[in-house]
Amino acid sequence: MALPQSWLTPPPGPSGKHAAIAAERQQVLTKPPGSLGQLEQLAITLAGLTGSNAPTVDPVRMVVFAGDHGVCAEGVSAFPQAVTAQMIANFAAGGAAISVMAKQLGASLEVVNLGTVGEVPELDGVIHQVIAPSTANMVETPALSPDQVAAALTSGDQAAERSANAGCRLFIGGDMGIGNTTSAAALACALLGLPPERLVGPGTGLNREGVTHKARVVEKALARHGNDRDALSVLASLGGFEIAALAGAILGCAARRIPVLVDGFIVSAAALVAVQRQPGARDWLIFAHRSAEPGHDAVLEALDATPLLDLGMRLGEGSGAAVALPLLRAACALHNHMASFADAGVSGKSGE
Repeated sequence: MALPQSWLTPPPGPSGKHAAIAAERQQVLTKPPGSLGQLEQLAITLAGLTGSNAPTVDPVRMVVFAGDHGVCAEGVSAFPQAVTAQMIANFAAGGAAISVMAKQLGASLEVVNLGTVGEVPELDGVIHQVIAPSTANMVETPALSPDQVAAALTSGDQAAERSANAGCRLFIGGDMGIGNTTSAAALACALLGLPPERLVGPGTGLNREGVTHKARVVEKALARHGNDRDALSVLASLGGFEIAALAGAILGCAARRIPVLVDGFIVSAAALVAVQRQPGARDWLIFAHRSAEPGHDAVLEALDATPLLDLGMRLGEGSGAAVALPLLRAACALHNHMASFADAGVSGKSGE
């Protein structure tokens, strides 16, 4: 299977013209310059990303990619692998955190099933693009074959295409897969050259002994993988179906000029893969929150990212990005609808 074009071709850049106009407007709104803090730069960034003097992030598309991990055979999760399939049903039924947030925020939500050990029936809102029941155990062998990587990347790219066809102006990707913090930590270790002890965390709630064991598992997988830092090689060797799909979605959105609001550790690891492959994709990323997973800080630093929120969240699903969405809407509303000093007849800064 061929790789999607967005993996092979650098994405377009944001509009410097619209960002510059937005920066000028921020200086003449009825407020002291800089008084809205990060919301001001957020509005400027969104103006450049949307190519508009009146930026908006609506409509919003949320896509949760789900897949199981063969590394669960090593005992790296506090929850059984059956939970992945069960949570897909929970998403469809509206009972998951991201389901609640999507409804609350008026965003469309779809779930993409890439392969689970447990059976997933036909459900409204669930797209079945099954690659295999699970990845292979990355301790023993590469987690994905080349064809499986291509299939997962293509699934993500297709989600970006559906979002573009629906006229969406913001994409939020989410993850579901028992064992995926192990895979994300291994990916980040391989790409950044960092030790597992620094990046491996509790995931689903492991105790100290469990985290130590999980770090040893990642260490074994890294020893098998070797020193290759090529994005495609690392993704195949240590990734997951949902992580590869997220990387494909990020690159697909960048190629189609859709900003991406990045969730926590798992999605950021996928973003790291995407940006390593196409550095220009970084321009299309806004980082929602700082995960409580210890590895997230290193990934954020590598991506030169300052997240909007730090709430101690580590659920995944795209939930942290969903919680941050109102900040983007607020930034746009303030930028678009505040009066200028001239419009309001308010005196500007003295001496100017």
